[in-house]
Amino acid sequence: MPPESMILLLIGTWLLVAAATLWGMLRIARRHHNAHYHQNHPQPQPVQRPALRSAQARHTPARAGH
Repeated sequence: MPPESMILLLIGTWLLVAAATLWGMLRIARRHHNAHYHQNHPQPQPVQRPALRSAQARHTPARAGH
């Protein structure tokens, strides 16, 4: 294998490894950021409207096994 091809192969391999490492680190950082953000910022409670509450009161759940 000529030396020029070996150098290009080494540079290409290095770029692929660097890109894979960067992708993995960004993926981990995004997951960690989302988990940390949701832990410190609780989700707002949905507003219960009167019409919605009456519709829920009329609903009768189906019996199990029938």
